[in-house]
Amino acid sequence: MASLLSQAFKNSKSENRPALLTYTVAGDNTKKKSLEILKSISNYADICELGFPHNTPIADGGQIQTSAYRAIKNGIKINDVFSIVKDFKKSKKTKPIILMGYYNMIYQYNENKFIDRCKNVKVDGLIVVDLPYPENKKFAAKCKNRGINFIQLVSPTTSSVRLKKIIKNSHDMIYYISMLSTTGGKLKVSPKKILHRYSKIKNQNKSKNVVIGFGITEKTIKSLKKADGLVVGSAICKEISNSIRRRQNPVTNVTNIVRRLKDKIK
Repeated sequence: MASLLSQAFKNSKSENRPALLTYTVAGDNTKKKSLEILKSISNYADICELGFPHNTPIADGGQIQTSAYRAIKNGIKINDVFSIVKDFKKSKKTKPIILMGYYNMIYQYNENKFIDRCKNVKVDGLIVVDLPYPENKKFAAKCKNRGINFIQLVSPTTSSVRLKKIIKNSHDMIYYISMLSTTGGKLKVSPKKILHRYSKIKNQNKSKNVVIGFGITEKTIKSLKKADGLVVGSAICKEISNSIRRRQNPVTNVTNIVRRLKDKIK
């Protein structure tokens, strides 16, 4: 049976557009509000990524760090993240959800227990930022055995030899980091150059779904339409921050952004 992730890509391809992936931090700015945001934006997003709040997020820029800080300050723990997913899946059974975080949290929680818990709450995929290939081979195999997609990361500096191995070991989705930067940086590389590198990855195995993340905003998303999927995170986290500062409802404002992003790639 096809996974919900591969089904989401199939659906967006049938509509001749890339899949839209959104990223929010679990528990930002409260557990309740974070679930409301997730449910609301999932009406427009094809795949939802949910980040574990972490106090030293090595790949995340300022916007996501601020979101994580708010969630941690509100006392969000790993079990809260799982309960958000569980509640989300009650009404959004077919919407794929990917958890994104760092390996030390998984290690402290206990690897097998963590994967079992993901399975129980119906997590569809996992991105572990600081567990690269080949160190992730055992963990990825455990995920696969439990029907969870382990998502491999590739970057502009990944050598072609290494790329071949990563693609061979990947599941239903590969995440291409568009530039050497933390998240939320301005797009320092031209969309044309990003798509050129992207096509090299895609041509290795056309059956794999490759998404592009980092630096994607309302301004840049249209120019990267050729990808299988596009990930927007920092722009969403920034809107949550702005809404809180202006004492507005982040659910409405963030949903409006996601709807506009979706319109731009139709």
